[in-house]
Amino acid sequence: MGKKFDVIVIGAGPAGYVAAIRCAQLGLKTACVDKWIHNDKHCLGGTCLNAGCIPSKALLESSHLYAAAQKNFSEHGVSVSGVKLDLAQMMARKDKVVADLNQGISALFKSHKITTFTGHGRLLKDKKIEVSALDSEMKEILEAENIILAPGSSPIDIKAAPINGDSIVDSSGALCFTQVPKRLGVIGAGVIGLELGSVWRRLGSEVILLEAQESFLPIADAQISAEAYKQFSKQGLDIRLNARVVHCEVKKSGVMIEYENPQGKQREQVDKLIVAVGRRANTDQLFSDDTGLLLDEWGVVHVDEQCRTNLPGVYAIGDAVKGPMLAHKGSEEGVMVAEVIAGQAGRVNYEAIPSVIYTDPEIAWVGSTEDHLKELGREYTVGVFPFAASGRARAAGETGGMVKVLADAKSDRVLGVHMLGSHVSELIAAAGIAMEFSASSEDIAMTMFAHPTLSEALHEAAMAVEGRAIHMARPPKR
Repeated sequence: MGKKFDVIVIGAGPAGYVAAIRCAQLGLKTACVDKWIHNDKHCLGGTCLNAGCIPSKALLESSHLYAAAQKNFSEHGVSVSGVKLDLAQMMARKDKVVADLNQGISALFKSHKITTFTGHGRLLKDKKIEVSALDSEMKEILEAENIILAPGSSPIDIKAAPINGDSIVDSSGALCFTQVPKRLGVIGAGVIGLELGSVWRRLGSEVILLEAQESFLPIADAQISAEAYKQFSKQGLDIRLNARVVHCEVKKSGVMIEYENPQGKQREQVDKLIVAVGRRANTDQLFSDDTGLLLDEWGVVHVDEQCRTNLPGVYAIGDAVKGPMLAHKGSEEGVMVAEVIAGQAGRVNYEAIPSVIYTDPEIAWVGSTEDHLKELGREYTVGVFPFAASGRARAAGETGGMVKVLADAKSDRVLGVHMLGSHVSELIAAAGIAMEFSASSEDIAMTMFAHPTLSEALHEAAMAVEGRAIHMARPPKR
């Protein structure tokens, strides 16, 4: 007979560890099975904390300061000389940020009396979990009334560019370079490719991004994507669209990339190559075949609106289920499932999931894009306000970008908000709150915003929906 719990969570990423904590808060005896090992030590937090969101943001922040010291301080009357890059120290700081947060989650688990099992967790029949040790053949069986599957995701490999951990790396490897590559190639100009490319461009690399799609950032609003493309290109990011990589050859001098575009076959040599073409759910070896757990053709676990699988008492959350692979989405699903298990009315509003790309300027949005509304045949109105007209943005020297509000043409309910600019990763939360409360653009327009702040751009964009933005010239009459 295995050890018994009320809830067992497989995975300790942002979905799994949050689910475990919320379950414990609700009085449920909770266990969490996780296999992330770094330097022979078990580390909670999953990909996001250990090799994704957190370390990448630490490097983005450090690289931003380095670039600012080189190029922007003089504009503010601050003269500096002899600015040098200490990449080892930058990486050490990144590692410390991660380690501190690892310890924080461990402390949270301890304070909530969550039992942790280190190893590979696999779902068996009758709500049993097999835990396989990572350093031996030992196995242990656990039992629970409720199981939460939160296995996370892994980078997608492509045959044309096999990862070797040295000259060709995935997103994790790109966070661990010991030298700044002179020429860096990135396959994929999506969220991960742009963020990693931005880090190394700021630190001195010549960066070439090869994107197979014909359009740039189709997941974002088209107007925002077009402006972002212009700004990133000005920064020196060489973004090549409609470029499909067909072969890569590792040489002593670097990596030779062969790709095809409308002009034919092309070749480019780089020192390092990052493969950032997306991620796939970690559902391989997650369950035994006799459980009957249903997956779709992409290996994603089939769930209902409250993340119930087809198996009674078994839930799946985070990157393993439908929807965007975002840490905060997984965390909210973890909270919802914990509350459902405890008999409460858990809920996630999938219509108001914010998305952020941590480039400079940042890109953020929540809700529908114009293209999506057009596909739905829904009538809408638009309000746009540029940061160039913002006093706070001018004072900070961060005038690129805009805020865009989309509202229903009849009800005026906000349907989507899209931002490009400095600190919009923070500003988008206000738009998310507005949408959560079914606010109209007039509601935002009637709300008083502090002056001078960047958030005033949201206020003005909402007023622009009705053509009454204050700090923007009235368009000429036709």
